[in-house]
Amino acid sequence: MRASILLLAFAAPAAAQERPAPFVVAETGQGYASIDEAVTAIRDDDATILIAPGTYRQCTVQTGGKIVFKARQPGTVIFEKEVCEEKAGFVLRGRGSTIDGIVFRGYAVSDGNGAGIRHEMGDLTITNSMFLDSQEGILGGGHETVRRVSIDRTTFAGLGQCETENCSHAIYLAVDGEVSVTRSRFERGTGGHYVKLRARRVNITDSSFDDSAGKKTNYMIDLSEGGTGLIARNTFVQGKSKDNHSGLIVVAAEGRTYPSAGLRVEDNIASMAPGAPPNPAFVADLSGSTIELSNNKLSGMRAFERR
Repeated sequence: MRASILLLAFAAPAAAQERPAPFVVAETGQGYASIDEAVTAIRDDDATILIAPGTYRQCTVQTGGKIVFKARQPGTVIFEKEVCEEKAGFVLRGRGSTIDGIVFRGYAVSDGNGAGIRHEMGDLTITNSMFLDSQEGILGGGHETVRRVSIDRTTFAGLGQCETENCSHAIYLAVDGEVSVTRSRFERGTGGHYVKLRARRVNITDSSFDDSAGKKTNYMIDLSEGGTGLIARNTFVQGKSKDNHSGLIVVAAEGRTYPSAGLRVEDNIASMAPGAPPNPAFVADLSGSTIELSNNKLSGMRAFERR
């Protein structure tokens, strides 16, 4: 019996050493205890970080490279609350970034812009992920290296605020290129807009905007400085507890930086939640451009308004 106990005592440390690290760089097989250690090790290379299931109160700043952050099992990797640089869980300013299968939740900072992701440089791709119960989901852009942001099969819920000097939103991006949002869901907003873009081109398709449980929200889609492209095959439910219920899709409310001629809004379905103020504009335009509306099924609202 004593010999067996001794064997177990010696075996335990070995088993602990063999426990896989939660963050593994796929190209090298090297494991790391924290996400930031893995990101730092990549330097300016192209690499994929495979992330084990778990809830992590960690943050990271990507300063170089082209990195894929990939959950080994989508939906089981949760980053929460911990922010870097008083900005976000992930601060991204490398040559490019991809987020695959990760949940971000519970972000708040003093200026009201606590986000799951602060995107500062390089193109960004997000797929199969979630942004929950934070001041902001994704914030960023504006740099000349940002030409395209693509968001697919991603959920945004419990996001936004207008309690500070500047409002925050589920998505707020400035891109002198294209922003694509496809097959995604927006719901239960807590202030600001669901999608606020300063972008030359947009592709917002096959997504749902359910504001029925929203509070103090504004527009579903705000193309603040104009922009062209396609908004199609989405469903919209306008809620009752809004700070601004005048329009669902608003074009060029803050400027005409980007041409809006030829923007197509088609094959969408929009309705009103019980108790929602009646007769908003489905599309409100301040650009003065020709916007093409077709085959939209609307209930309880006007199709178009020029302001």
